Amino acid sequence: MNIADILSPDRVVNGLQAGSKKRALELISEILAVGGLKGRQGDIFDSLIQRERLGSTGFGNGVAIPHGRVKDNTLTLGVFVKLQQPIGYDAIDGQAVDLIFALVVPQESTEEHLQVLAALAEKFGNDEFCRKLRDAEDAAQQYRLLTGGNAH
Repeated sequence: MNIADILSPDRVVNGLQAGSKKRALELISEILAVGGLKGRQGDIFDSLIQRERLGSTGFGNGVAIPHGRVKDNTLTLGVFVKLQQPIGYDAIDGQAVDLIFALVVPQESTEEHLQVLAALAEKFGNDEFCRKLRDAEDAAQQYRLLTGGNAH
């Protein structure tokens, strides 16, 4: 899986201000609604919140990977945000979260969804990678780190 296939520079935000998990997911839903799933903000938010109700997607080490399926959608899209201040997220290790990679996939997507989640978990499970994302000067540098290339 190539992150550049699901993430564009306009869906990488450095220094997002969100005081809660709910607010972070609302803002991420807005980003996705503008950057690909036009007019679907409510559907995206509902999908992400429903998944959180099953169990927190707080991955540990200050990272969360919220994800959900959106009906009548053919796109797999990602958003990466580094929060200005860490927020409580009910993460598995109890740590506050400041790095969030959100993913939405088509309703029917199963294998692809699992492959993308596994690739993200592997990438974000690397402490050095997370440190570089946190230390990045701007969203363009974070995009390059995430995609392993140059910003478009």
